Amino acid sequence: MFSKFNQSFGVRGVLACLLMSVAAAGASAAEPDKADPVSAIKSRLTSSVPGLEILDVSPAGTSGLYKVTTNNKDMIYTTQSGEFFLVGDLYQISDKGIANVTESDRAAQRVKALADVDRKDMISYVPEGDVKAQIYVFTDIDCPYCRKLHEDVPRLNELGVQVNYLGYPRSGPGTPSFKKYIAVWCSDDRQGAMDSAKQGIQVPAKSCENPIADQFALGGRLGVTGTPAIILDDGHMVRGYVPADDLAKGMGIL
Repeated sequence: MFSKFNQSFGVRGVLACLLMSVAAAGASAAEPDKADPVSAIKSRLTSSVPGLEILDVSPAGTSGLYKVTTNNKDMIYTTQSGEFFLVGDLYQISDKGIANVTESDRAAQRVKALADVDRKDMISYVPEGDVKAQIYVFTDIDCPYCRKLHEDVPRLNELGVQVNYLGYPRSGPGTPSFKKYIAVWCSDDRQGAMDSAKQGIQVPAKSCENPIADQFALGGRLGVTGTPAIILDDGHMVRGYVPADDLAKGMGIL
């Protein structure tokens, strides 16, 4: 299944600024309520790292560790007192091999986040027959490998895969690539405009209310760092271009 697409095994680097902040402020942090691990963890981290927004604290599935989801894309793992922590990916060794526990958590978060996106805000290519799977692609109009993936859309549709595009112009708001995506979105025929733009054909500039800035921000929260970024039905992310048949095989369709 998806494991073949997991191209990154390395543990994420420690957030140096976060560690330095905690080291400097740890001695003065208010004494937490040790009877309540969630409160203790929130108290220590928020008092030591100004600006850190804690979204969720829950057991990590292994004795003594809690996982902390914040406004930073990296996961934090702490002891139940919140006194000791690390930043990065947690791996589990079992008789089935090595599994990235943190990536599984991220996948679940992506599924939830994408479920909250209005489907009308995506540019979707839907198969004529049964939809066997859907992929959510954060794409850039000018990205060469995004264009290569777009050439595969008819084959993906033929295999029963629905392709849902979300905007992620890598150069950011206000840039020519960003304006190109807005022009595509504001066109009367979004699919036709997308097809033209992906072929390097200039789409007439247009401006209208659009979701591109929100989608760009969402991509950042979900861990998108480059394009194309393909998110599968189960929330796992495929980073970069994968040929249509290989992608379908990875999803168990072929």
